[in-house]
Amino acid sequence: MTFDAEWAALRAESTQRVDMRLNSLPAEGGGSGSGPADADLAVDRDNLGAIGHDAYTLHTRLAKDGDHARPSTFDAAIALTNGNFTSGSALLKVHDRWQTHMKTLLGACAQISNHLDYTKSAHMKDDVQIGGDLISVSKLNEYLK
Repeated sequence: MTFDAEWAALRAESTQRVDMRLNSLPAEGGGSGSGPADADLAVDRDNLGAIGHDAYTLHTRLAKDGDHARPSTFDAAIALTNGNFTSGSALLKVHDRWQTHMKTLLGACAQISNHLDYTKSAHMKDDVQIGGDLISVSKLNEYLK
């Protein structure tokens, strides 16, 4: 099976699953259920931290292990170019493209890791603030009694 055929089959299957799920939701209420237990998406700080850690680990390993072939590729490209081989310039293009794609991928991993760390921290601060707001509301209720 070719990639295009497999990709089309997977897209069709995914669309069918989404359609079935949408068709199975209740019409009344117009909502997502009765509460957080029925929510389709639930994320806690542990999940965010684990995914952020995985992105950081991937970034670290990719920075170390993803660059093994680049120096020898560069040396080979220079040697071929100096030997008047036309493949030297093509190999140098491979080297440059690899370097560009590595930087892009490393940046994406770092962005994911940093964003999830920030999100985890922001949610923690929001929880503290909401808890403080609830305490001040309960104090107001005492004064109103």
